[in-house]
Amino acid sequence: MPIKLPETLPAFDVLTREGVMVMSEAQAARQDIRPLRIGLLNLMPKKIQTETQFARLIGATPLQIELSLIRMSEHETKNTAAEHMAEFYRPFQEVKSERFDGLIITGAPIEHLPYEDVTYWDELTEVFDWTQTHVHQTFGVCWGGMAMLAHFYGLPKHMLDAKAFGCFRHRNLVPASPYLRGFSDDVLIPVSRWTELRQQEVDAIPALTTLIASDQVGPCLIEDPAHRALMILNHFEYDSTTLKEEYDRDVDAGKPINVPSNYYPDDNPARPPLNRWRSHAHLLYGNWINQIYQTTPYDLAQIGQ
Repeated sequence: MPIKLPETLPAFDVLTREGVMVMSEAQAARQDIRPLRIGLLNLMPKKIQTETQFARLIGATPLQIELSLIRMSEHETKNTAAEHMAEFYRPFQEVKSERFDGLIITGAPIEHLPYEDVTYWDELTEVFDWTQTHVHQTFGVCWGGMAMLAHFYGLPKHMLDAKAFGCFRHRNLVPASPYLRGFSDDVLIPVSRWTELRQQEVDAIPALTTLIASDQVGPCLIEDPAHRALMILNHFEYDSTTLKEEYDRDVDAGKPINVPSNYYPDDNPARPPLNRWRSHAHLLYGNWINQIYQTTPYDLAQIGQ
């Protein structure tokens, strides 16, 4: 089954050209099934790029997905056209009476700030608490996942001396996890962050289980069954050129930046990068969608009860 998107959303044409099954709202209305309602709380500045990346992954499953784009109510984005935001996004305060089978909370380029200094922190903590009554399963990505763990468990983030930047080998620690069905023992994952969680501090919280970790960049995928949540600190959703765009941007701005590790062939930025994580990205998000489908109530009103 395809993912249901508005035909005027930029991701609709992008994914159609890539062969991802998408359908319009009119087509979806003719199918006599309940689609899974997945919300995307998009905290990234490049909204269109991010929404396309996640729609690509959750739209590759055999299930019909209804994707809802959500933003912080008072935060105004400077990097995406106001017309796009007005047409496709709804503020959290407008959707908080609704229920969702799944919610993805993206990262945000504000790692250097203490959580309490983030302008929308109060509303974001309201979102975290709201997931416990209105969302069946939540997926926090990078800063979004760190922020969830800080809110629910007081788990601190730590600044790194140098940016963790590149593609790093990770170990599959719990092959029997339903979220890791089909995963190899060794996985390559893009990483781009200035902060980390420390494995010993994660391990000190019995409610948390680390599913994927790296000897170089620490824990990556963490399961929190008590809050029906997964947190991933790295970026399976990245396009082939996302790290290149970040590197080129910093080079052009004269900022100190290392060539992303293990990304370009022979670590040569003059050569086009190779995508070596795409299959595992689809596996992870497909497994997450499947777990939601297997366990979510058919009656949306029963979610969170």
